[in-house]
Amino acid sequence: MDYRRRIRSRRLPAAFIPLVATGVCAVALLVIGGAMQWALHYGTNAAPPGAAQDQESASPARLELPPVRLDTEGFASWAMLDRRTGQIAGSSNLDATSDTMSLIKVWLAADFLRRTDYPDERSLNRLIIMIRDSDNKAAYEFYERNGGRAGIERMVAICGLTESKPYKIDGYWSNTEVSARDVARLGACVADGRAAGPHWTDWLLTQMRLVRGVGDFGPRAVFPPEVAATIAIKNGWLLRTEDKLWHMACLAVTDKWSMSVLLRYPARLGFDHGRDLCASVAEQLKPALP
Repeated sequence: MDYRRRIRSRRLPAAFIPLVATGVCAVALLVIGGAMQWALHYGTNAAPPGAAQDQESASPARLELPPVRLDTEGFASWAMLDRRTGQIAGSSNLDATSDTMSLIKVWLAADFLRRTDYPDERSLNRLIIMIRDSDNKAAYEFYERNGGRAGIERMVAICGLTESKPYKIDGYWSNTEVSARDVARLGACVADGRAAGPHWTDWLLTQMRLVRGVGDFGPRAVFPPEVAATIAIKNGWLLRTEDKLWHMACLAVTDKWSMSVLLRYPARLGFDHGRDLCASVAEQLKPALP
């Protein structure tokens, strides 16, 4: 039997064609009408209901801070990081670099503690005087124990710093290059446990709250004693002979914010000039601080 003869094309009767066309048009109109209603309600660039929001539109508003004035000759930069949102604001040159001086000692301590499960009593005592009293001999010791420049490079990587780097000559820990933005990030990195690790973070923050002597200055000086006692700090200061400028770096960090100030100014203005400038940043920002 020839089956090809039994296969016939099944065509719709002519009377049905207008009905099918009408149905297709109706469905299309419903789809278009629904899309127009959605666009009018949500906006043409909006995601449909239930879709994930764009990260930029879902992010909190830009960190707004009052203007800060730093009256000085030379270089001045500052930054503040809101630890609740991760946002940073500051001077127009918050990405410009200067050096850390003794401020880097907080990283030297954190880097050692994170990599040492059970530090001996002598090491802990050396860390205490390095942070509280800014002991330079202890800083040289831990810089070497951390591997010199390699330790500073770990700081850049672990804390997500963008302008910072070790000094070109190994051994010069106080010449470590940082920006005010990166110092604020470093403060947050210490406070949230990335720097020293979960076991030693509280211990390190306690030492920073117990800074004493000439190194006890900067942003926390403008707060009442009961508040100042909760603010962890580390400062650096040095009158450098090579350029005859005071170099100063100030860091203060709380559970809600991290603040930094970097300065370089003529020797004749004296140490107190820089100390007062570091404090004045916090004084001007106080109305906006959480």
